[in-house]
Amino acid sequence: MTDLQYTTLPQWPNAYPVTGASATLKHLNEDFVVTELPLQLPSGEGEHLWLDVEKNGANTAFVAQQLAEAAGVQERDVGYAGLKDRYAITRQWFSIYLPKGDTPDLTQLQHPEFKVLSQSRHVKKLRPGDLQGNRFRIVLRDVTGDRPAMEANLKAIAAHGVPNYFGAQRFGHDGGNVEQGRAMLAREIRVRNPKKKGIYLSAVRSFVFNEVVALRIQQGLWGKTLPGDVLDEAGRPTGPLWGRGRVSTTEEAQALENGVAAQHAALCDGMEHAGLDQERRALVASPADLTWEWPQADQLVVSFALPAGNYATSVLNEILRTTEPDRQAEQEQEPGTSVS
Repeated sequence: MTDLQYTTLPQWPNAYPVTGASATLKHLNEDFVVTELPLQLPSGEGEHLWLDVEKNGANTAFVAQQLAEAAGVQERDVGYAGLKDRYAITRQWFSIYLPKGDTPDLTQLQHPEFKVLSQSRHVKKLRPGDLQGNRFRIVLRDVTGDRPAMEANLKAIAAHGVPNYFGAQRFGHDGGNVEQGRAMLAREIRVRNPKKKGIYLSAVRSFVFNEVVALRIQQGLWGKTLPGDVLDEAGRPTGPLWGRGRVSTTEEAQALENGVAAQHAALCDGMEHAGLDQERRALVASPADLTWEWPQADQLVVSFALPAGNYATSVLNEILRTTEPDRQAEQEQEPGTSVS
């Protein structure tokens, strides 16, 4: 099937019984608190100035721009390990390449949407992926539904984890990045911007991975090891991030993955010709230190940590369905600040 189009995302299945519950997510920025777990802390010496930053209502790229301006450097001299949500309170590290001259005290920087908590020197620049993971504290408001069913799923998640789906933000508004990626790979459109090209490739790759996860859930296999599976360092089965090279699985696992690839042949062939190398990603995400409480009858607070690259929404989606406030008007009023 090479003529598929991807104008809407499928409703990928849950691993646990659907509770029918719902809630409001990110009603306030403080309802979604994210703390980055760094791979290392700054040593106190080196050509790079590391900043521990707390932001409130700003996305990561915007803060990086502001820090570059304050330090008098180019944006390319500012590094960070990962993008964090805009409508949240998040804490993460940034680095600025400042090999010469006096060190500016950026803890004195005044901005309504972020503050520099501390700064220190280090020998290397922060690059994407340079983090252990993230810790989340999420307040869900206006909760309605079957509380015992939600509790049962929370206990199951704590014991067995959740499917490691890529989150909706990977696919753009209404999933449009997948269709744009398909059109780009089919040479129906030309994408000159390298950043956009990377976004579309990532969306297509993530879509195929989610399709593998979904099929394993449908067959009752998502948390189980199949004959021929490739395991990660934690002993968990992995799924394909499609690219060049032979599928590294064998037997039943390979047959399943090749079946998904055949269904989306145009995407998989396109990714191979685009020069992507095949990689693997865990099929199961295991939230650490998962706790929950009910401060009010219609309010659920969930806290947990996830490794880098795992999505908090994959945890929430196994508990209830969430909706966020409509912020379209706010975004239109602030055209210079994109949403991450």
